[in-house]
Amino acid sequence: QVQLVESGGGFVQAGGSLRLSCAASGTIFSINQMGWFRQAPGKQRELVATIIRGGDTNYADSAKGRFTISRDDAKSTVYLQMNSLKPDDTADYYCRLIIDARMYWGQGTQVTVSS
Repeated sequence: QVQLVESGGGFVQAGGSLRLSCAASGTIFSINQMGWFRQAPGKQRELVATIIRGGDTNYADSAKGRFTISRDDAKSTVYLQMNSLKPDDTADYYCRLIIDARMYWGQGTQVTVSS
């Protein structure tokens, strides 16, 4: 049984920073892709960033230049460093990990950016 635990969300003023973490636990042989998605009220869930084993990353246009995704395979953890936050970044953020060819989602962590 694999579980994902997210942390790091919160309330921040525009221009501020937050760092999200998502740690996987359980029986894990290989984590291929790690990613972050977000869902704002009344909107569909959207990709923020992904990182694959080997370190190649992919970012949504809205995240480029402000957010950085990274991973620590020894800790089975993915991070999202978010800088220069904007009110439009307000959303629930979810991690998604592809572990041993299966997809797992975190429980979500709320990020609120005030203007």
